[in-house]
Amino acid sequence: MSNDEELGDIRSEYDFSGGQRGKYSASFGKDTNVLILDPDLLDVFPDAESAGKALRALAELIRAQRRDAV
Repeated sequence: MSNDEELGDIRSEYDFSGGQRGKYSASFGKDTNVLILDPDLLDVFPDAESAGKALRALAELIRAQRRDAV
């Protein structure tokens, strides 16, 4: 009996029975933050790149103000 027959309708390349649970869980989300934007901002920031660009510009202004305040 072939592997495809053993799995029924599932193709052999989709058989993850030999996978290791949690293999990458320790590194998942490392150095990553997930931000959820309010729906009214999605027309201005449709993707991560546009939000990141705006936040970097704002961060630079904040850092400059902090430097000037010292």
